Amino acid sequence: MTKSVILDKYHVNSLEIAKDATELKDVDAFLAYFKEKVDAHPIATFIATFDHYSHTQSIEGEINEDIKDAKNIVFCFGAQIPNTKILAARPRSIAIAELENSFMLEFMDAPNEKLHAVMQEWCENLAK
Repeated sequence: MTKSVILDKYHVNSLEIAKDATELKDVDAFLAYFKEKVDAHPIATFIATFDHYSHTQSIEGEINEDIKDAKNIVFCFGAQIPNTKILAARPRSIAIAELENSFMLEFMDAPNEKLHAVMQEWCENLAK
């Protein structure tokens, strides 16, 4: 997993998985995997999936030609609300993008280090 900063402020974690290095064959299979993980987690709550690719196409937006599909799973680990500002860091999202020969899994840093590690583990388990 690599870390980067985009737009000079957003800390993003990325994992590229070659198509021949995973049993999952499309973005929907990755969504199903993450949905199972969210559903099995003791405090996580599934919110939605978002078809970012279709949305961007529907508004005639720009899509990098290397991207074949792009969807997000949206969920929340929020077990407490210590202040109003923490609400801005929630919910969580993991993005799955299909490229020609690989899949990209990406998510922003979570404010809770333990739950950040959970998302990292979910992604890294797919690369084994």
